[in-house]
Order: sequence, then structure tokens, then C-alpha cells
Amino acid sequence: MTERPRDRVIVFGVDGVRYDTLLAARTPAIDTIAAEGFLAPVRVDDVAQPISGPGWTTVATGVPADRHLVYGNDLTGHRIHEHPDFLTRARTLLPGARTYAAGAWPQLVHETHGGPIFLGGGFLPGQAEDWNVLDGAVAEHACEALGGGDVAAAFVYFGLPDTIAHAEGPTPNYTAAVTTSDERIGRVLAAIRARPGFADERWTVIVTTDHGHGEDGRHDGDSDAERTAWIAATGPHVPRRAPSGLRQVDVHAHVLRALGITPRPEWALPGRPFTR
Repeated sequence: MTERPRDRVIVFGVDGVRYDTLLAARTPAIDTIAAEGFLAPVRVDDVAQPISGPGWTTVATGVPADRHLVYGNDLTGHRIHEHPDFLTRARTLLPGARTYAAGAWPQLVHETHGGPIFLGGGFLPGQAEDWNVLDGAVAEHACEALGGGDVAAAFVYFGLPDTIAHAEGPTPNYTAAVTTSDERIGRVLAAIRARPGFADERWTVIVTTDHGHGEDGRHDGDSDAERTAWIAATGPHVPRRAPSGLRQVDVHAHVLRALGITPRPEWALPGRPFTR
């Protein structure tokens, strides 16, 4: 009897990437994901400002800000423990499942400013002024961890584009930072494809951002450029066309679907898998 392929999921978070910049940048890794599945814009929910704290918490927990109570980049007073991130749900509900998280924004993986968003913590590179260096360290660590270990679900974060936009606005350097992040996504995916046992696994790959950016490099307003995020996805349960009404909370819902986890009614998750 042939063993059923093991389901695996990786979510890449790339901070602060405008949708129009993504379409203009050279992004072969994301382009391939989109060609095999879909790429679509998604509006950041109006219940919070389009900033990183509520954005990444919504992606991770699958509930909006008026439930997880993260409204800023200081997460103090949150209710994340009542709405665990998708990595925590995987560890809790899949016997023996290993998860992985990495990123240089401390609130994601470290007990600082009320974090972490991902309750199990994860890899946080050392302190540095240069976000290109930090993201490079994240990519290197992720390649080693995901290329050599049996990880069921992962979250890998790159923050360079957001820092460039804050400093310069949507300049050519910002577009180049998006390309650099895409190259790092490609490296991590290549390490996964080269891992022992990859042929016996079914991978779902999701790439998303938390918010866009205004022309002045800010993203705390209500303009379309600031409130337009996006999701790209491919995998065995991902349709070739983006579902209507796509929301950031759907990322959590689809990770559970890809891993074979059935949400419990008491979770009251508003998101829906991409398969609808």
C-alpha cells in the first residue's frame, strides 16, 4: 500500500509591499507561484490601521483586530492566546508536528513589545542596522532548517522593502528590495525541493504582505495604496483563480485546510480556505 504524501505548508511574509510595485518588480519566484495558483490583491480590514502589528497578527491568528486586540506595533494587551497562530494550532493538533518561524521583526518571534505573535517563538537574527543583512541571515537560517528538517508548517518573514519605503518612499530602491526578497524566497523554496523526502511531500506555498505604502513612505492612512495588500498561493488545494472576497484572515484558514485540520466551531474563524 502506497503511503499518502505528507502535507506541508510554508507562508512567506514580505513586509510593506505595494501591489503595483510587486507587479512592476522582477519576481520570478512569486511569478511561478502565481502561475501555478493565483496572485490577487486583498484589502486590509478597516477595523485597524494598515500597519504591521495588526496586519501580521491577523494573518497569523485568522481573526481581525477587534478580536485579537492588536491595534499597533506594541502588542501589549492582546488576546493572541485565545486565538492561536496557525503554527501553534499545527503543533497542538498534529501529533509530533514540528513548526518553524523566522524573522527580524522581534514582535513576530520574540517576547518584546508584547510579542510574540507566533506563540512558539522562532529564529531572530542578531542586532544590525542593515535590514538587508538581517533578512539575509533569516534566509540562510531558513534554508538550513527547512532543507534539512522535517517541518510541517513554517513562517518566514522578510522586512527589507518596508524599511526602504519608510526611508525613501516607493523609489527604484524599494522595487529592488522587493526583487531581493523574491530571490530569498526562491532560495528557501530551492532548499525545500532539495530536501530528502521532498518527493513524498505535498507543499502549499503562500506569500503575502501586511499592508501597502503611500507615496510619502507612510502606511497609517486609508488610501488604496496603503490598504491594498495581496496574497499569492499554490498547492494541492489552491485554485487557479483567486476566490472572490479574499481576506487576510483566509491565510490562517487555508493553512489549516492544507494540513488537514478541521476548525472547531468554538474558534469562530471568519476566514475561509482558498478552495471555496
